[in-house]
Amino acid sequence: MRSPSDAPRATAGGGSDRFVSLDLLRGLIMVLMAIDHASYFVAKVHPGEFWGIPLPTYDSAAGFLTRLVTHLAAPGFFLLMGASIVFLTNTRRRSGWSDSRIARYLITRGALLILLQHLVENPAWLIGTLGGHQPAPMVPGGGSEVMLHFGVLYGLGASMIASAAFLRAPAGAMLGFGTAAILLSQYLTPGPEQTTILFSPAWRLFAIPGHSNAWQVFYPFLPWFGVTLLGMAFGRLMRADPRRAVRTGALAGIGLLAGFVLIRMSGGFGNIHPVTGPGWINFLNVTKYPPSLAFLLLTLGSNLLLLAAIDTVRDRVRSQQFPLLVFGQTALGFYLAHLYLFAAIGLFFPAGTGRPVMYLIWLLGLALLYPICLWYRSVKQSKPADSLWKML
Repeated sequence: MRSPSDAPRATAGGGSDRFVSLDLLRGLIMVLMAIDHASYFVAKVHPGEFWGIPLPTYDSAAGFLTRLVTHLAAPGFFLLMGASIVFLTNTRRRSGWSDSRIARYLITRGALLILLQHLVENPAWLIGTLGGHQPAPMVPGGGSEVMLHFGVLYGLGASMIASAAFLRAPAGAMLGFGTAAILLSQYLTPGPEQTTILFSPAWRLFAIPGHSNAWQVFYPFLPWFGVTLLGMAFGRLMRADPRRAVRTGALAGIGLLAGFVLIRMSGGFGNIHPVTGPGWINFLNVTKYPPSLAFLLLTLGSNLLLLAAIDTVRDRVRSQQFPLLVFGQTALGFYLAHLYLFAAIGLFFPAGTGRPVMYLIWLLGLALLYPICLWYRSVKQSKPADSLWKML
């Protein structure tokens, strides 16, 4: 059993507490996420699983699996961000930062993420529309044309801002509040009869994704902050005993997947969309916007089991240049760069592509992103702790 000071770290982190297994998992889910966006920009295929609207159907298992594996990304982002907030807090306290200074840092960093959503990320989606017909999943609500889109960077930024209030909270409180936020989100999700209601922007941002005139929200605060708090509780366990945390996470992952099976079989609370027919695709086809309890049980359970599997082989990652490690340590840079890269490539395929070509372009994109992320990591390492670059 190792103490936190003996926990495996990536020295590329410039001395900060970076647990290798977590960085590798983050890198893996970044790579899986890129499949989804290559499909959107290049293949012109992108399903959407919104409340109140029938779930997408699939003509093949390959098409469904292409979407299913990417579901791991968003819950993994928020879970790992929560853990990283704990590590950052511990590191900055050791450097002499007060809790108020750490809170200001988190609030500033969260606000920066929301600003990047509108000034940097959203233009990439607009560029994608120049490359021919783009898939447009049905979104609850309606009204005038969308002008302000709040995606995953909004959800991450808002959750980081709110996390500043939990720096001194015990892990049990984080776990309890996080679970309560997720369950409350299930109760607040309207029924399909309210699909066309133009909920207020504040209500959209807080709990109910959809489109209300100029406002469009995909990642509302409440459920995703719940996942962030679960990640913070897990981060506390990692700080105390990394080995035990991974083992506990694996057991929790098995329990979450068992809970997923029970909830899908029950067809009631926690599904948003119950199973609509026979077959494994219908059973695994779950609601993402907002994340149903079934969705989170499936994806968080899978992430925790992946982390346990990665932890068994992390000692074999001896190079700081290992691609998944590099991607995991430059998540925001990877995210923004890959959107523009695939949006630009998609301009050359106005009619879209088949799935095999899309996967080849996805691999090419990863190869092009690798040196960009290496450069981005080196720039971050050369900056002081309170640098704007560190916030990125």
